Amino acid sequence: MNQTQIAKYLGMSQTGYSKYETGENDIPSDVLIRLAQFYQTSTDYLLGITDERKPYPRRR
Repeated sequence: MNQTQIAKYLGMSQTGYSKYETGENDIPSDVLIRLAQFYQTSTDYLLGITDERKPYPRRR
């Protein structure tokens, strides 16, 4: 997917999303969570804290 498609999924502009990728803006936690759900991974993986791509089990 490209930036425009991901930005649309997140309900924001491509320019705003691009600033997250370049590090110009920090990613808000709600956006980070939605990206982790979209990519079916954990926020820790997206942040580079772990190399484990598999998402954590969902809480009940």
